[in-house]
Formats: sequence, C-alpha cells, structure tokens
Amino acid sequence: MSDKPLNLTVYVWRQKDAKDAGGLVKYDVKGVSSHASFLEMLDILNEQLIERGEEPVAFDADCREGICGMCSLVINGRPHGGFAGTTTCQVHMRHFKDGETIYIEPWRASSFPVVKDLVVDRSAFESIMQAGGFITNNCGSAGDANAIPVPKEQADRAFEAAACIGCGACVAACPNSSAMLFTAAKLAHMHFLPQGQAERMKRTKAMVDAMDAAGFGNCTNHYECEAACPKDISRDVIAMMNRGYAKASLTYRDPAAKSGE
Repeated sequence: MSDKPLNLTVYVWRQKDAKDAGGLVKYDVKGVSSHASFLEMLDILNEQLIERGEEPVAFDADCREGICGMCSLVINGRPHGGFAGTTTCQVHMRHFKDGETIYIEPWRASSFPVVKDLVVDRSAFESIMQAGGFITNNCGSAGDANAIPVPKEQADRAFEAAACIGCGACVAACPNSSAMLFTAAKLAHMHFLPQGQAERMKRTKAMVDAMDAAGFGNCTNHYECEAACPKDISRDVIAMMNRGYAKASLTYRDPAAKSGE
C-alpha cells in the first residue's frame, strides 16, 4: 500500500468547559501517514498547533488497543467513525483519502457533559456500576472461580456481555441518549452466571434506577446502540433487563428499607 502523506481538512469541536457554547474549528493537517491511526493524526495536529503557539486539542486516549473505551469520538457523525466492531483508536488513516474533510466531535448526551474539547465526563456510568455492578462477598476472600461449575453456553453468553468496555458509543448513537445497552450488558454479565443469582433482583432494580437517575433516556427500539457498539453487544440483553426489572419492581423489597435501616 502506498504511504503517500495525506493532507486533510478537519473540523474539530473546541470547547473550554461545560459552560462554554463551543463550536467547530477548521484546521489543515498536513503530512499524515496512511499507516497512522486516527489518534496519531490528532497527535500530529496537536504538534502543529503547539509549534504555532496555539492550544492543543484535548481528547481521551489510553490503551489504543480497543479495550479501555476511552477514545470517545464522533467521526463524521458516527460514534467511533461507524466502522463495525472498531473503536476510534483502531481506526487508521488508510480509510480516508487525500484532501478529505473530516468532522470530529465529542459524545452528544446531557449525561456526558463536555469537560474540554473532545473530552466528556462519563462518571454517570460509574454511578450505575456503583449501584449494583458487583457481587457481594461479606466475609473472607473471594471464592474459588472453579468452585461452582458453569455450563459453557452460559459462560459464553456472560463473556459476550462482559466484552462491553463502557465507551458510551451506545449513548452517543441513540436518539434518546439511552444507556440501556450498557446497563443491560453489565447486568447480563453477572446474571448468566450462578454467582450472580443471589442478588439478581436487587442488582437489576438498583442499576436501572441509577441509570434513570443519571438522566439517560429510554429505549425506543431504534437499535442504533447495537450498530454503534464496537464490541457487537446484542440488543437481546435489553429485553432480558426489561423482563428482570419488571419482575424486580413487583416482587423485590429491600430488607434494609423494611427494617428501617
């Protein structure tokens, strides 16, 4: 493949903080290798801005291996660029043409306020996990992982749900900014396993309630979340969560609340 340098026009969302109105700013980025990743292209842009004495673009990045979920960018209107099963850090510049114009924006959701430029605060996801995304172990160390046999089919389905990296692409793609795919995946991860059964109803109600309290919208079956998910999480987990929440709402009563604690 030819490694002829690419000269690009990029419109990048610049915003000082959550209170700033923000807007798209045009930049010309020259000399980008087709073998470079998308984030490396942003690094090149920042180097050029620094050389001119301008403020570099703030963006999140960590593993650059598609497993941490930090690279939360909307590229040309699509979360992670719209490439199937791909995070932003796995997108390479060979997918773009010399002279192309690229639009780069942060996630768009009221529950993900912009911190600066392309960086958003996704602590709303943490509040959902803190509400019940764990298995309680009241004393001693964690039990042996092999102590309870798990059928392979169940283990596989739990692993598929556990692949969710919490990037928030599902929220960014949804017209209602719904976090149902994320929440349902985190629930399914534990509910497919026997270790997660004891607190199943409590966990379901707590996490869904936390999701609603964080201001995420409801699911209206557009399924853009499934299409945007870089880990191909199936929308089937949402149906599983809805059934579980209906049951928990009707039958579960928190023992602590009953005793007045």
